[in-house]
Amino acid sequence: MNPLEIASYGPVIPVIVIDRVEDALPLAEALLAGGVKVLEVTLRTPAGLPAIEAIACHLPDAVVGVGTVLNGDDARRASQAGARFAVSPGYTHEVGAACKALNLPLLPGVATSGEVMTALADGFSFLKLFPAEAVGGVPLLKAWASPFGQVSFCPTGGITAATAANYLALPNVRCVGGSWLTPADAVRAGDWTRITQLARDTQALRPAR
Repeated sequence: MNPLEIASYGPVIPVIVIDRVEDALPLAEALLAGGVKVLEVTLRTPAGLPAIEAIACHLPDAVVGVGTVLNGDDARRASQAGARFAVSPGYTHEVGAACKALNLPLLPGVATSGEVMTALADGFSFLKLFPAEAVGGVPLLKAWASPFGQVSFCPTGGITAATAANYLALPNVRCVGGSWLTPADAVRAGDWTRITQLARDTQALRPAR
């Protein structure tokens, strides 16, 4: 999979934190029912890897990836669990090399111009701006459009349903990442209908190019 293919499935990639493995399948099914196929399951909890494995095994229509990849071992374990892409909060040569060796598409995180240049030098041109709101958001992406014209971004961090369209309107933004699709209270309550509706609502965010 070319990393840009990840962005072709829809305007929003849900950033998912799983506390209970048993929630993984109904949560993924709820997102799929709302038209969201690309799912970033983070490694922020012990349930992350088994959740990725469950989704990969039982829901072939889902494009499940791993988030919060901090090192090569994270990438290897997630690849073995069935992850089809990786997302990192920052970028290191180790993470980039490990994902290339695994043939695991990587969406590396950047927050500065220097990090963009490092990722570019290693062959990555579709990058995650993180944490987007905290490091400059829309004004920063506008400023980067000229010097980094070959780079596309997936801003993530602090973006909401109300602000996502501001990012998606930028020519150098292909998609955004957001946790608002899977509110913790809805997951705890098993309110999958609410999550399906939140997923459906994202389909209207894609601007006409």
